[in-house]
Amino acid sequence: MPPRLRKAALLLHVTTSVGWLGAVGAFLALAVTGLASSARATVRGTYVAADVVTDAVIVPLALASLGSDVLQSLGTPWGLVRHYWVVVKLVLTVASTALLLLHSGPIGHLGAVAGSGARLGADLDGMRLQLVVDAAAALLVLLGATALALWKPRGLTRWGRRRSRTTSAIE
Repeated sequence: MPPRLRKAALLLHVTTSVGWLGAVGAFLALAVTGLASSARATVRGTYVAADVVTDAVIVPLALASLGSDVLQSLGTPWGLVRHYWVVVKLVLTVASTALLLLHSGPIGHLGAVAGSGARLGADLDGMRLQLVVDAAAALLVLLGATALALWKPRGLTRWGRRRSRTTSAIE
């Protein structure tokens, strides 16, 4: 990948990844507020906002981060499957994105109930708590992926070692 394109891809990846992390932090604040508040209007507003933030911000950033992650790894010497840290980071990103898409349903349901004016009864308490737990876990996983990208621990995969031997034998 030419240097300018590589820097543009890196900019895209860092921006979408940091944006995803920040948006999940904002979502966590909304989920905690929705769970802890006793003010009916506040609770309704937080779940409507959480639904909007999920659909309009978090999901697009997650998908863009995943796509730019693959693009970035394919266009740099790190490769997609040469180093363990890249593989682990990719697995974390794919799993996080998949779980996010899976949990968008309950978020949308709470947002729809809150927006309709219907009562947020005790039957939804488990779902409300789940949003807090899921968002906190997502934040930890995204911080872990960020740490891997920053520290880049050593260690080649089997494919990376084989490719390294092949490359050094050619030179």
